[in-house]
Amino acid sequence: MVKLCYNLNVIMKGISISIDWGEKMVYLDYSATTPVNKEVLESFNKASLDFFGNPNSLHKLGMQSKKLIDDATEQISSILNVKPSEIIYTSGSSESNNLAIKGIALKYKNRGKHIITSPLEHSSIYGPLNFLTENGFEVDFVKLNSNGLVDLENLKELIREDTILVSIASVNSEIGLLQPIEEIANIVKEHPKCFFHVDMTQSIGKVDIPLTNIDLMSFSAHKIYGLKGIGCLIKKEKVLLEPIIHGGKSTTVFRSGTPATPLIVSISKALRLEHTSLDEKYKNVLEKRNYLKEKLEKYENVYINSNDYSIPYVLNFSVIGVKPETMLHALEMDDIYISTQSACSTGQMSKPVFAVTNDEKRALSSLRISISNYTTKEELDLFLKSFDKNYKKLILK
Repeated sequence: MVKLCYNLNVIMKGISISIDWGEKMVYLDYSATTPVNKEVLESFNKASLDFFGNPNSLHKLGMQSKKLIDDATEQISSILNVKPSEIIYTSGSSESNNLAIKGIALKYKNRGKHIITSPLEHSSIYGPLNFLTENGFEVDFVKLNSNGLVDLENLKELIREDTILVSIASVNSEIGLLQPIEEIANIVKEHPKCFFHVDMTQSIGKVDIPLTNIDLMSFSAHKIYGLKGIGCLIKKEKVLLEPIIHGGKSTTVFRSGTPATPLIVSISKALRLEHTSLDEKYKNVLEKRNYLKEKLEKYENVYINSNDYSIPYVLNFSVIGVKPETMLHALEMDDIYISTQSACSTGQMSKPVFAVTNDEKRALSSLRISISNYTTKEELDLFLKSFDKNYKKLILK
């Protein structure tokens, strides 16, 4: 795991609170967020101190900041194999998803008002879709096959003459299902009036997915050891959007606001550091996930919800008879941190788990472990030791 033995000083109303994470803390919630890479933080700090000029200003300080943004944008375009003009900086994946969905819908509403998505999406997909349905748009949910993957034949059936957008996440955040994005892209490509948006928040830096036939793609820095508050929407040049933020010069006409030079530099750095050696990291994480899964499967009341189509970075399981929050806080007492489900939808039945298992008990009791390339076997053993203790205590209670 990334070393997390920081001493944080949180200043609130003049009161200094020291937070010591300690040596034995085990963090297994990487899908929610990742610790900041020290090199990324250093790049942010340097840009903040040395390049504070407004990049929209015409004087030397402004031009220096603009040059830094241009260099960072060139680096991102090279890594992702897209054009610099296709990169839109946002506050994170939630804004990117909103801009992609609302932007397409409002720009192309005269072409059609039909949108297709899946039952496995993040709340930042369903939020704008709910808004659009209240304003005259129609949304269809593509069926899933028994493995939880998009039913490609059903997708073909759902696409109509007035379908303007298909939005599917590459990897589901709760159970880690990796969707057949290239196959979906090829189907959408057969309909020139329809665009394809992919939320890659959970796949960036983990699996390599070509963007060739993808019209829009979202991701966020804080999932790849970057800072919170910065993300990207990749938008192909042919695609137009209606902005959802108006006024104020930026790096693009599609998203207004003074460009945040330090954050843009930091997301470029994070992407360069993490979107490399993907196959090697995948194999490393797979070995750790298999070890964890093998141990958990031995418990009578434990059901594994992630399947063979889930990426190894996520292991979702249910403990029947134990409230997920109870187990989460029991583990927390031992400084071990996992999640009940997506950090953006806690306290609810897991829609993805129910969609895949069709089992309400499992959907109401799901827990998510998300590991990283930095997770160690020692950390997994500490988790298993604590889980065993709390499982016996809570099941036999």
